[in-house]
Amino acid sequence: MKQLTKAEEEIMQALWSLKKANVKTIIGVLPEPKPAYNTVSTIVRILESKGFVNYEKQGKGHIYFPLVAKESYSNQSINKLVDNYFQGSFKSMVSFFVQKNDVNIKDIEVLLDEINKPNEK
Repeated sequence: MKQLTKAEEEIMQALWSLKKANVKTIIGVLPEPKPAYNTVSTIVRILESKGFVNYEKQGKGHIYFPLVAKESYSNQSINKLVDNYFQGSFKSMVSFFVQKNDVNIKDIEVLLDEINKPNEK
């Protein structure tokens, strides 16, 4: 799976949230300052060429929808982060965040409970 630019990821976040939307609706959920219509339209077409979105014709326009699930992209991004910055060690990544972000014991206990739960899938 290809990596997204910051702008592409922002559009994907909007589409994941909306499920289906035209460019105007996507712009409506983006933070200020709102990008230009043509900018968002171009990014959506790039996402289409990368295989992240597809569209349905609606009148003279298009309704876009994600082809890649947010969970799939998140998983790939986290794995890339772990590989690139923590030598593939999830333990090193967690240790880094605990040391740098003042994680308290209660947070660690909650994480351990989640880890120890049987897979519910």
